[in-house]
Amino acid sequence: MTFDELNLTKPYLRALADLGFTNPTPIQEKAFPVVMSGKDVVAIAQTGTGKTFAYLLPTLRQITFSDQRQPRVIIVVPTRELVVQVVNEIEKLCAYSTVRYAGIYGGANINPQKQTIYDGLDILVATPGRLMDMILSRTLQVHSIQKLIIDEVDEMLNLGFRTQLLSIMDTLPVKRQNLMFSATLDEDVEKLIEKYFYQPHYLELVIRGTPLNKIVQKGYFVPNFHTKSNLVKHLLATDTDLKKVLIFTKNKKLADALYKELDEEFNSQIGIIHSNKTQPQRFSAIDNFENGIHRVLIATDIIARGLDIPEVTHVINFDTPQEPGDYIHRIGRTGRADSVGISITLINAIEKEFHKNIEALMNKKITILPLPSEVEISDTLTADERPVKRDKNLKKMPQIAPKTGGFHEKKDKNKKVNLGGKRRQESEKRKEAAYIRKMR
Repeated sequence: MTFDELNLTKPYLRALADLGFTNPTPIQEKAFPVVMSGKDVVAIAQTGTGKTFAYLLPTLRQITFSDQRQPRVIIVVPTRELVVQVVNEIEKLCAYSTVRYAGIYGGANINPQKQTIYDGLDILVATPGRLMDMILSRTLQVHSIQKLIIDEVDEMLNLGFRTQLLSIMDTLPVKRQNLMFSATLDEDVEKLIEKYFYQPHYLELVIRGTPLNKIVQKGYFVPNFHTKSNLVKHLLATDTDLKKVLIFTKNKKLADALYKELDEEFNSQIGIIHSNKTQPQRFSAIDNFENGIHRVLIATDIIARGLDIPEVTHVINFDTPQEPGDYIHRIGRTGRADSVGISITLINAIEKEFHKNIEALMNKKITILPLPSEVEISDTLTADERPVKRDKNLKKMPQIAPKTGGFHEKKDKNKKVNLGGKRRQESEKRKEAAYIRKMR
């Protein structure tokens, strides 16, 4: 099938021709008529198969001209980087149309974003937190929303956006079309679908969690951080095929430590991105990597979901993800479109269990290679890798008596009862004598 056979208008066909696209991917072909029908849709497809265009093309086709200010379509994505990417994709498709669109996200001045919404939109792309800011401030009126699109919903839940996402779905009009596109689907997401989607149509083109066949998966058993960094240095220095390398780490601390190690030898070739970086730094890191200024980009999983960085030759998992789904998303940054990619996973003793779980999910083995003889095996452990030592001879701490306040025994002179002065004592005696006489 070609795009000409879909029910697309000339402006979008012309835009696709400019981009060099003639044939829809399977997910784009199957999603188009179902989305156009108005049904709720849950689509699961491998990463890199064109899910963004799969929901954008039918959505844009259904938008008619309107001068109303409030948007009719909301697209919710987990990260600022993905907001920018989706907006860029809309811009490409709307080169010959008058559809109004914009993206909003946290970490940026909210006032220009409020003005953009006030000026009028057809499509709003947003992160959950900033979207709720706009709703609560009443800048965004939701009564006109006809379609809600959720991209990478499982990552939103992982990032702690559950409350905001539920609030958004409760606030929007009940009568709307819901679309959900993702590479994986877990139990939490299915509960969300059960509550908010009406008889959804499932488009499941692959077995959940199956990686692309075009990715060659390799691995090394490596004992610790310093040996892993030595191996990465060796690979970057000796393998000329590592032209555009995305290195994933499990957290910001590890990303910073690895950047410090690599920066000594490859300082002009290395970039880094994680949530502690400012928004300009994050956008700059992606731009430098996309444009070839940096050969290597060190990243946490924040950009593993959804971002389409073209021509990534290799993905290196500096640590083995504990969740198999995270592994699928990571390696999916390479081998996109018609390209062949390579993933390299570094596995320590603790991570061998994670490695087995990943292979079980994929029903496929990761080829384990021997460590090159040139790589120095370090005995030095980081603070996180050192085992916690306990002194067996350490005596138990003595029991500390509970506090009883500032109480102390009174001195004898202070134990006397105040009976009053001499007159008072004589008065009391007279009263007592009178009482006795009366009783007689």
